[in-house]
Amino acid sequence: MNDANWLAYVTAVGSMATPLLVLALTAVGWRLRRRLERRLELEDKLREDRIDTYNDILEPFTLLLMSDAAWLSDPKNRNKDRNEIATRQMLSVEYRRKAFKMSLFGSDAVVRAYNDLMQFSFERGREESVGAATEHTTKEMMSHLGKFLLEIRRSVGNEATELDNWEMLEWLMTDARRYRGAE
Repeated sequence: MNDANWLAYVTAVGSMATPLLVLALTAVGWRLRRRLERRLELEDKLREDRIDTYNDILEPFTLLLMSDAAWLSDPKNRNKDRNEIATRQMLSVEYRRKAFKMSLFGSDAVVRAYNDLMQFSFERGREESVGAATEHTTKEMMSHLGKFLLEIRRSVGNEATELDNWEMLEWLMTDARRYRGAE
């Protein structure tokens, strides 16, 4: 009889504990789900902010690589030097502010690729006069820019991309494959 009382006691405790356990697990599950949803919302917002910042950082490079025909197709660009405009943009306080912002929330790979691109630009600026770019320096600059674009691509959600840094430039430059072939 003692075993029967013990079994009845365990059954009674189990029947009372089961709803409490289900309630506790439901609360924990809800809280984890909510935390995950919030994290995903923040990541989406951060991704949008990153994309805006990346676009601002890339704007001077877009100007530098734009064809003369594309530049002159806009009447407001006539009699304006796009190289001077791009350089002025890159030297502005606003551009530096955006680059600083990117260095804070960009992925490590994006920041490293940007650093490599900018360090190459700084070194080239010390070594050569404006307009004296050799094919080798142009190729190296394009390689750095392609790597930067590739890392941005990965940073905004295309982590499994199979493109390389030169393929990132083919839509942008008519002679990207020629420079690539010179490797």
